[in-house]
Amino acid sequence: MDWFPLINSLRIAAVSTVVVFFVGVGAAQLIAQLPRYAKALIDVVLTLPLVLPPTVVGYLLLLVLGPRRVVGAWALQAFGVRLTMTWYSAIFACVVVAFPLMYRTARGAFEAYDKTLTHAALTLGRSRTWAFWRVQMPCCAQGVLAGAVLAFARALGEYGATAMICGYTPGQTATVSTTVYQLWRTGDDALALKWVLVNVAISAVVLLAMNWLEGRTRTRGGRA
Repeated sequence: MDWFPLINSLRIAAVSTVVVFFVGVGAAQLIAQLPRYAKALIDVVLTLPLVLPPTVVGYLLLLVLGPRRVVGAWALQAFGVRLTMTWYSAIFACVVVAFPLMYRTARGAFEAYDKTLTHAALTLGRSRTWAFWRVQMPCCAQGVLAGAVLAFARALGEYGATAMICGYTPGQTATVSTTVYQLWRTGDDALALKWVLVNVAISAVVLLAMNWLEGRTRTRGGRA
């Protein structure tokens, strides 16, 4: 059994989660402070990938990152780097589809945060950056953590957009999801089922880890 699809899926999901974490937290922090009308408009744009079919997301990414498109042609000409049909192409797809989960979860946590705690830190001479990372983020850790885990799980199971932007090449771009489809399509149900069970096991471990970390967060909050 070739384990490349699992290794590839894990590295794509890990890199995507790191990107989505910082971008999602930054966007959530910024937008949570905007007026209601502006927040509603931007929310529609940032959450759109959550409701769009993954194939539509993949098609839109191809329109931007394809080798004959503006961004894709520039990257190919300037750096000799193809942004499609490589293993890292899936990172673009996973970032786009997982971002709304991170953003909305973090934004909900930030909106429920008691801003007087930040004001207290500022009156004590601390900077806004210090107050954000040392006061606000620990208070919102449960929501932010849940968003990151959901983003990782979403990236790990992504298929539609990933299949369109990086395709399926054994040993190069194959992921667990695309491998399951190809095995089913070729009639290898036994091996396809093994990969399904691997994916289910990993997803269960991720969710159990999230519940454990959330439990620790509640315990610390109660002691505080």
